[in-house]
Amino acid sequence: MTQPSLEVVGLAKTFGGESRFLRPRRPTIRAVDDLSFTINPGEVVGLVGESGSGKTTVGRTVLRLTDPSAGTIRFEGTDITALDRQALRPFRRRMQIVFQDPYASLNPRLTVEDTLGEAFAIHGLASGAERRRKIVELLARVGLDESQAARYPHEFSGGQRQRIVIARALAVEPAFIVADEPVSALDVSIQAQIVNLLASLQRDLGLAMLFISHDLSVIEYICDRVIVMYLGRAMEEGPVEEIFTNPKHPYTEALLAAAPVPDPAAKRDKVILAGDIPSPANPPSGCVFRTRCRHALPACAEARPVMRNVGDDHRTACIRDDIL
Repeated sequence: MTQPSLEVVGLAKTFGGESRFLRPRRPTIRAVDDLSFTINPGEVVGLVGESGSGKTTVGRTVLRLTDPSAGTIRFEGTDITALDRQALRPFRRRMQIVFQDPYASLNPRLTVEDTLGEAFAIHGLASGAERRRKIVELLARVGLDESQAARYPHEFSGGQRQRIVIARALAVEPAFIVADEPVSALDVSIQAQIVNLLASLQRDLGLAMLFISHDLSVIEYICDRVIVMYLGRAMEEGPVEEIFTNPKHPYTEALLAAAPVPDPAAKRDKVILAGDIPSPANPPSGCVFRTRCRHALPACAEARPVMRNVGDDHRTACIRDDIL
């Protein structure tokens, strides 16, 4: 049996809750609440949900950019949940991230060559002429020219800057990448180019990837499996084709119904979610989605639904089988 690239069990992340001198105690924010999933080598798993559902927190926590409050994170079979900074160093090279805003994630005082060169220097991978050669190869791989290596971030367009960020992530030859809404800050005309670039790089290099997005069309195009999140919890998980054609959770149904369809003549059932996503500081009892669910029953408020199998590798956290 193939060892997963990433295995997450019972992941939780809370913020606040601490007391402050002569000030009220900050409320406890449950950003991620008991989330479990695996990503196999060469697999792309999508994480989708509304803003505030905890997607970015999951991505940052599994990379240990922020420490988990509970749960276990195993990378290539090693438990990295409680490793200190020094012990994590060898794993940093194997786990990389592409941030949402390419300009904010680049140092404006460094040229492209210096930015990419930092990755080689920190991990002792190459120096001198060898480093320069690898930088040129990286730029070519992401669709940039060698002559652009001496430029600064402000001299590039948003799409070009995201290509630089992708090149930086690839410089250390990672096995796993978190792509945190990598196209949402870009013009629509450029988004498809970056998505295609990520898809081709993932196939060519055999990368495992956690792809975070609120755009269902992108998730459907690039991902093998998808996890639907709401208020820090997983609502549904399964193969992309199965989720998109046969959703088993009312929240997934609502997300799919809200996604735009290029055919103006296509007819779809309207599913309108009432109200806003509740505060993670005071989530509803039982099923956290029940306050906006048109199929909610009194039993939905009594106990938190567990993820259960509803098909081949398809799971949902809903107690009802008679609605979809």
